[in-house]
Amino acid sequence: MKEDYYEILGVSKGASAAEIKKAYRKKAIEFHPDKNPGDAKAEEMFKKSAEAYEVLSNPDKRAKYDQFGHAAFDGSGGFGGGGMNMDDIFSQFGDIFGSAFGGGFSGFGGFGGGGQRRVKGSNLRIRVKLTLDEVANGVEKKVKVRRKVQAEGVTYKTCPTCHGSGQITKITNTILGRMQTATTCTTCGGAGQSIDNRPAGADAQGLKVEEETVSIKIPPGVEDGMQLKVSGKGNGAPGNGIPGDLLVAIETIEHDTLKREGDNLHYDLYVSISEAVLGCSKEIDAIGGKVRIKLEPGIQSGKILRLRGKGITSINGYGSGDLLVHVNVWTPKELNKEQKEFFERMQNDENFIPKPEKSDKSFFEKVKDMFS
Repeated sequence: MKEDYYEILGVSKGASAAEIKKAYRKKAIEFHPDKNPGDAKAEEMFKKSAEAYEVLSNPDKRAKYDQFGHAAFDGSGGFGGGGMNMDDIFSQFGDIFGSAFGGGFSGFGGFGGGGQRRVKGSNLRIRVKLTLDEVANGVEKKVKVRRKVQAEGVTYKTCPTCHGSGQITKITNTILGRMQTATTCTTCGGAGQSIDNRPAGADAQGLKVEEETVSIKIPPGVEDGMQLKVSGKGNGAPGNGIPGDLLVAIETIEHDTLKREGDNLHYDLYVSISEAVLGCSKEIDAIGGKVRIKLEPGIQSGKILRLRGKGITSINGYGSGDLLVHVNVWTPKELNKEQKEFFERMQNDENFIPKPEKSDKSFFEKVKDMFS
């Protein structure tokens, strides 16, 4: 089981954004590869801290994590903050470290030590439609994605403007003294490299569009509107840049008879008066196919039958919801002469007079039980 993000950073769930940033900077400096050369455990903690910060520093991701836990992002592997490498960390959070390591980093494509800045390609977004069965059980989807990749035969050279740093430093004289500022190089876009040889069909960055089949593992219990991330399957970047991500928006297809509410499912079952009086066996829809249920003689309209564990698997991995069957006794609107005479005779019959027992719950009590 993955460690709790709050515990990794050593903060409470109510921590402010500033507290989270401060805690991450402290952890990152403690476990930085430059400070712990060759220490695999320190490198792992460095990555875990960055993954935790990537989620908790984003209000939307933090809200989803608080509600759904790790499964909201990486339940299938590769979603959310999971799978971050050193290039991801240094390209996204380099400003967090400040001058703790001399204003930069060594190795891993960072800014210091003579390394070049590694730019990240743009993200791609797609929408995937899922049936209720796929939502309940999880599914692997294969989709075709048109993404930019480096063209075969393309070569790059060190940018002559920024000399490979990806930044232009300017010194300005002000009334407060000499001020130094750094901006992204406009010649190479921050990549530190410019194109040297561009093959036919490649754009100005040496990229071309190719269609690729991407496998997306979707965990059980996802909800409509939820967004998953497949790392590294977005557009590529020029030179030694790293690819962007593929963002997958979930859209659920409405089921004909089953209605979802959280992890529970609802089914409206209509029975005739005679079936309610005599009892019967009914086949109803459920996840994975039909199930048969038995109605006892004398069942009342409004009765809710709970089939435990027949709902949606929790995205947190805490079991499954229930299937709630709502029994509705159908009253005929038209009767023939014989049927009408029968019911007229039954109007004062002892068995047809309503006699609710104390154990029979009211409508409001049933609703309360349904959500408990």
